[in-house]
Amino acid sequence: MPADDLFDVSGLRVLVTGGSRGIGAMIAEGLVRRGAIVTITARDAEACQAQQERLAEWGECHAVPANLAGEQGVAAVVAALEEHGQLDVLVNNAGATWGAEFDSYPMDGFDKVMNLNVRAVFRLTQALLPLLTARATAQRPSRVINIGSVEGIMVSASQNYAYGASKAAVHHLSRQLARDLAARHVLVNSIAPGPFYSKMMAFALDDQEIRAELERSIPVGRIGSDDDMVGAAVYLLSRASAYVTGTTLVVDGGLSGCS
Repeated sequence: MPADDLFDVSGLRVLVTGGSRGIGAMIAEGLVRRGAIVTITARDAEACQAQQERLAEWGECHAVPANLAGEQGVAAVVAALEEHGQLDVLVNNAGATWGAEFDSYPMDGFDKVMNLNVRAVFRLTQALLPLLTARATAQRPSRVINIGSVEGIMVSASQNYAYGASKAAVHHLSRQLARDLAARHVLVNSIAPGPFYSKMMAFALDDQEIRAELERSIPVGRIGSDDDMVGAAVYLLSRASAYVTGTTLVVDGGLSGCS
């Protein structure tokens, strides 16, 4: 096969959860621009539809507004994808965070984060497995990419207890799924992003003093770009990573590995 096909993702049918903004939007746009057929989900129906219309300028994109924290949302996504009858890639990106001091950290906040960031990842992967395995082969495996975080690897400076714990769980869950689904020709990996611009990070990155301090803490001296995230995703769902499963790809400019 020609070398220039190694990173080809054209024609792949991909679902990106939380695809209306942040890292999910970066990945969705990067894949649509490279010829993948992408479906995005988001809790905000208006934002989901607006993002779909924007991405449709570059290729095929569909929108399925859904709250994946509940069974109704999962069922809606599964039903929409079953209409197409195919799914090659699942990108579990939808997530939430909650920050509060330890003494007053609310249990409903803790439960919300763990439910969406961990339980929903497992449940949606479970529900979509029949579609992921329908045409997967050893030579052409399907992929699951779970978006974790460097805060699941290193201790955060912020008091967002559930978030770091949930992302560590995502990394471990990915390894477990990788072992158990390999025989069904489904490769499972996670990405652990460092600082990228998103609504979750806006409070820090919109403050120039905090942003400068953060950039000084990153060995490469900057926050992540859209291309940094798209490159990681393209690698993990292309033929280039056909022998890679059960790994966490850290994309953080050296923040966690060099500290």
